[in-house]
Amino acid sequence: QVHFVESGGGLVQPGGSLRIGCAASRDISRFFGIVWYRQVPGKEREWVATIPDSGRALYADSVKGRFTISADNVKNTVYLQMDSVKVEDTAVYYCNTLPKTDTWGPGTQVTVAS
Repeated sequence: QVHFVESGGGLVQPGGSLRIGCAASRDISRFFGIVWYRQVPGKEREWVATIPDSGRALYADSVKGRFTISADNVKNTVYLQMDSVKVEDTAVYYCNTLPKTDTWGPGTQVTVAS
């Protein structure tokens, strides 16, 4: 079983940038991929981006062209570079494996506000 700890969230102004990270307790190269999700209160957790073990990264239409997912296999950490952020990007961000497990980390809060 793998555990994740997300970090790097905070307050950022609209149009700004932020990089959040997700540290795994195991070798992330063992998985088919790592996925970022986000959730706002009262709504379902939604998919944001996937970095597969091979092939190109995938992004939700809402973040395509603004967010970039990357992985550091030495540090067992996956990052999400968030550029040109919008108010609607405000959420708690989580990561999980591909396929998804029932184990979720604490998440990291990202708040976009002026």
